[in-house]
Amino acid sequence: MLINTNCTIFMPKKISEINNYIEIKGARVNNLKNVNINIPRDKLIVITGLSGSGKSSLAFDTIYAEGQRRYVESLSAYARQFLGRIKKPEVDYIRGIPPAIAIEQRVSTRNPRSTVGTSTEIYDYLKLLYARIGKTISPVSGNEVKKHQVQDVVDFIQKQEPGTLTLIMAPLETAPVSIMERRLQQFQREGFSRVEMFGKIQRIGDVDLSEATEDEISAKLALDRIQVPDKWEEDTLSRIADSVQSSFSESNGRCLIRSHINEKIISREFSNRFELDGMLFEEPNEHLFSFNNPVGACPTCEGFGKVIGIDEELVIPDKTLSIYEEAIACWKGEKMSEWKNRLIRNADKFDFPVHKPYFELTEDQKEVLWKGNRHFYGLNRFFKHLEDKKYKIQYRVMLSRYRGKTNCPECKGTRLNKEAGYVRVCNTMIQELVMMPIDELAAFLKNCEFSEREKKVAGRIIKEINSRVDFLLNVGLSYLTLNRLSSSLSGGESQRINLATSLGSSLVGSLYILDEPSIGLHSRDTQRLIHVLTKLKELGNSVVVVEHDEEIIRASDEFIDIGPDAGSNGGQVIFQGNPAKMNGDAGKSYTARYLNGDLSLQVPPKRRKWNHYIEIMGAVENNLKGINVKFPLNVLTVVTGVSGSGKSSLVKNILFPALLRKLSGAGERAGSFSVLQGDIKRLQNVEFVDQNPIGRSSRSNPVTYIKAYDEIRKLFASQKSAYYNNLKPSHFSFNVDGGRCEECLGEGVIHVEMQFMADVTLVCESCGGKRFKDEVLEVKFHKKSIFEVLEMTVDDAIEFFGSAKDKTAQKVTERLQPLANVGLGYITLGQSSSTLSGGESQRVKLATFLGRESPSEHRLFIFDEPTTGLHFHDIGKLLTAFHDLIERGHSVLVIEHNMEVIKSADWIIDLGPDGGKTGGNIVCEGTPEEVAAVKKSYTGQFLKAKL
Repeated sequence: MLINTNCTIFMPKKISEINNYIEIKGARVNNLKNVNINIPRDKLIVITGLSGSGKSSLAFDTIYAEGQRRYVESLSAYARQFLGRIKKPEVDYIRGIPPAIAIEQRVSTRNPRSTVGTSTEIYDYLKLLYARIGKTISPVSGNEVKKHQVQDVVDFIQKQEPGTLTLIMAPLETAPVSIMERRLQQFQREGFSRVEMFGKIQRIGDVDLSEATEDEISAKLALDRIQVPDKWEEDTLSRIADSVQSSFSESNGRCLIRSHINEKIISREFSNRFELDGMLFEEPNEHLFSFNNPVGACPTCEGFGKVIGIDEELVIPDKTLSIYEEAIACWKGEKMSEWKNRLIRNADKFDFPVHKPYFELTEDQKEVLWKGNRHFYGLNRFFKHLEDKKYKIQYRVMLSRYRGKTNCPECKGTRLNKEAGYVRVCNTMIQELVMMPIDELAAFLKNCEFSEREKKVAGRIIKEINSRVDFLLNVGLSYLTLNRLSSSLSGGESQRINLATSLGSSLVGSLYILDEPSIGLHSRDTQRLIHVLTKLKELGNSVVVVEHDEEIIRASDEFIDIGPDAGSNGGQVIFQGNPAKMNGDAGKSYTARYLNGDLSLQVPPKRRKWNHYIEIMGAVENNLKGINVKFPLNVLTVVTGVSGSGKSSLVKNILFPALLRKLSGAGERAGSFSVLQGDIKRLQNVEFVDQNPIGRSSRSNPVTYIKAYDEIRKLFASQKSAYYNNLKPSHFSFNVDGGRCEECLGEGVIHVEMQFMADVTLVCESCGGKRFKDEVLEVKFHKKSIFEVLEMTVDDAIEFFGSAKDKTAQKVTERLQPLANVGLGYITLGQSSSTLSGGESQRVKLATFLGRESPSEHRLFIFDEPTTGLHFHDIGKLLTAFHDLIERGHSVLVIEHNMEVIKSADWIIDLGPDGGKTGGNIVCEGTPEEVAAVKKSYTGQFLKAKL
């Protein structure tokens, strides 16, 4: 037997080895260039790379799309019809992919009933907790309301001293004499013999109703009489129990026990109804604590927490003023000031501080101001007076001036009816819990002492609540309350809440794909987020994170760098490996080179000095503590602080709307502050460059937004073939009739509505997805049609038009250059605006301002976290764009957590020291070097390592 020793025998991989990886071969989605990669399972994997390099294409459009598609395909045909049709990603094959869950940075709901508590399921468990172990407390006596059972009455009688004469009686409801007579006859027929009427016990047959002096009379039916024995027998106890049950039946749930002890008569009434002090209470159940259920919802606001009423913000616009300083806007003027004067004259009688600023008043003092007392009429009485006089037009106008969406006066914004407030756990209402910041709620639950019975009944519920609260703390959301609307959260906050919810569900064997979860998170809290991601992995899940944050990359088991550049120059796997074991082998990977220290963003050689500024004084919006802040002009200013410290409240809610109203006379109402002053006259306008989409239409794109497409249409209309066919610039537009395809109206696709199924998007058969008519597509500029130009990336288009000597082509290049300057050279000219991320939309707006001719007017540009979606390498381009704006005579103000931007600032305003109630103060102000020297500043601690 001959054996060929040169041949190689390939053994198949073990099943366990195959299952250890997600194996991808031939991924070609968007700009991915036939990517082959093995991604380890049950690990924390970070996918990084330049903006537009193909990270999201690999993570979401390939891995997640295929995971979702396979899951849907595994369902029954009946279930699939409700889930829609999921297109297979362009890839040869993917093996070893588990069920995929994507947690993206977008606010998932606009439902006004959705709150942090409901979306994290914490509120659902709180409802169960209160329904199971909640104690109902009477607001009259403060005693616990209990529903008595027959055994409770029997136990009470058994505890009496031997020899005590005890009567079991059924208190009858009052009734007219004629009805009572018929009832007594009925009782007599049923075998009852005695009744107490007119102060004495007598036989029913001996009752003389002619003694009745009132229209309605009452009676107590005597059911049994017993002398408490020395030793109880079973027959006696059984007889008592039957009598008690008869009493509950005959007297609508009540039973009266009258004991004669040493010539004293002691009466004790029991009830099997849930009542006390003459009040009938709702028995605790989960619906009583649900504001989405009519049983629990506040009847005034129907569970929304808001009503149209008198808006406190309009009545008291400047909360830094005292009552004496006319803080109450409606109590001004000769006639209306009498309401204020009455309060001031009588303030000493009930110790009201008329000289204290409104925001420093206690809740009780504010309540007195609104409700009034016997010494003065409050604001509620004042507006009731206006209501009564509203037949006069001046009073109607005055009322409308102070109306707005405000907290419901009945439930104080807690959404629940007052019945729910009678139920307590650890002597606390559920309404109080939902208004606590998460960190205070965690402390309350930790210090709450439960009895052994309560632990037995609700131990699992308490454990689930504590677990979910801890997850919210770990993802840096300690400052939120459970009552906070989901629609008011930022994209980063919404994503971290979804992450905490996923952790709470304790799924195992799943693939989690996250999109930059560190957005909006201060460097102080990043380690907490890493701990959460690690915990998710340790549960037995695979975690893939698209991220740029250095700390998260270093904490990963492996990171995958896509690149080397963006757009058509990206889409390749440049590096894959453990960040701790790179051994200096960075290759073309920008990420690896930044981690190694080969590349870095340099600190500016000098800081700009400033003399002019805008100042906000007395800022008290949300958690701001009446702070005074100067915002320098003609420099790069960065507002920093941990999440929830008050950055957005200061800049977005106060500075921007106040300045816009001052400069233009229009805009939304600003938050609470005292004075806006400074060099306002030096500014001609203020621009808030946010992350909202730049266009809602599917035909909107960045090139039309920056006005470059106008020049492109002119260029094509100037070609000879266009002239011969009488084609104008409008024929090269897909927004108007003329040259666009009439079948798809210039969209390139047709949306087919499917009954009972998801709509299907098909490529237009008339134009083949090219959006224009054939005669328009025949017009070429340098051998390229209008469709081919729209398919170019910005970088390719700049090179294409820049090589032409045509003046119009040069104008196109000039218009497109700002897009490349802000790091958007990878997007295509015809890309729909709806496909852009928030950070990309923000940078398109920045490019628009950079593309304008240098104006003589001075603007203040405000940016909210512009580094969203930006790689280290791209932040340098963004900073260059900021400096370009400043060199043109503008001012730039940025809300930011990224240390690379913070270290490049001319001036830093650091808020804190923490979030929520412990925030809202100025921790420090100054240059980055000055802030880095402040030990109590969290920003300074992390900044020190970067300088």
